[in-house]
Amino acid sequence: MVQPKTVLITGAGGYWGMRLAARLASVPHLHVIGLDAAAPREGIKGLDFVQTDVRNPLLADFLREEKVEAVCHLAFAESSRRSEANFDLNVMGTMKVFGACAAAGVQKIVCRSSTAIYGARPDNPAFLSEERTPAAKSHTGTVRDWMEIEAFCNGFRSQWPDIALTVLRFPNIIGPTADTPMTRFLRSKLTPTLMGFDPLMQVIHEADVVAALWHSLCHDAAGVFNVAAEGVLPLSKLMALGGKYLSAPVFHLAAYWGNPLLGAMGMPVSRAWPIELDYLRYPWVGDLCKMREALEFTPAYTAVSALREFTARRRLAHYTSGGGKSAQEEELLRDTIERRRRARQNAAPIGAQGDPGLEQGEEDFV
Repeated sequence: MVQPKTVLITGAGGYWGMRLAARLASVPHLHVIGLDAAAPREGIKGLDFVQTDVRNPLLADFLREEKVEAVCHLAFAESSRRSEANFDLNVMGTMKVFGACAAAGVQKIVCRSSTAIYGARPDNPAFLSEERTPAAKSHTGTVRDWMEIEAFCNGFRSQWPDIALTVLRFPNIIGPTADTPMTRFLRSKLTPTLMGFDPLMQVIHEADVVAALWHSLCHDAAGVFNVAAEGVLPLSKLMALGGKYLSAPVFHLAAYWGNPLLGAMGMPVSRAWPIELDYLRYPWVGDLCKMREALEFTPAYTAVSALREFTARRRLAHYTSGGGKSAQEEELLRDTIERRRRARQNAAPIGAQGDPGLEQGEEDFV
């Protein structure tokens, strides 16, 4: 399959849909259609946005009318708890989008998933291949919905072999703007870990997630692929590179037993533990041979460089923001300093009555 001329992105109002749409909209001679129930927060030049739900029964007619050749399905609601509303959007929505693609003659579908569906288990091999049956015992709605979607994809692939279906399984996503369990874990003031456990981890930079989605739309590599940055790191080194040199080790039995108590007290477990306990205890590392050989994709960031960039951007944001002050507060303080400097140069008493260089209340600044 050559590069498509018309691409549709579902979930174009969400974070990943917006990022991919912004990248594709700059490609010459490519018609990019974005579809979502909510409009993007920021305008994207060149994006042909249609505001509607992915479960709209007229979607097949729309795809056929617009001559859409490839669809990147990113309409997905992530949540630590499973709900009927999210299940209907995530799982049932995927079924309806894929059905519409089949009815409209779409040639290619790209779908995002996660290596978390393998499950974090003590008997996992060093590297988990794509052929391994997903065995996650996750309690989060996100992972369970991904498992349902991939089970549907297996049946869809056999029923519609002429459609090139590509599923990309990403590990922990890291980046300066991404809001993921791993970024919340590293940004939290108190980073809990399980005492005595230091599992191997994979990450991928947010920019490489978008690059992999675009790459999959333009290449004839159907199938399931683990996509991660080169380099596997123990959790302790990952935390150090991510700027977390101190952690709060918790005895694992206390952590497991304490989670129901947190829920009973009304505190979301995901707030105390952004990453599920099993995924901080056991390995879940995906094999990348198919990514290199069949998908022919190489992430721009290694695991180490992705984490270092994340940490550097966090520190830069801290210093440029004045330790938490807003830009407006910084501008007011900068003006105050300048006025006081002019007052000293004119040898005027600081805070003297009638001083035109100071406003009321500024005499308190020393």
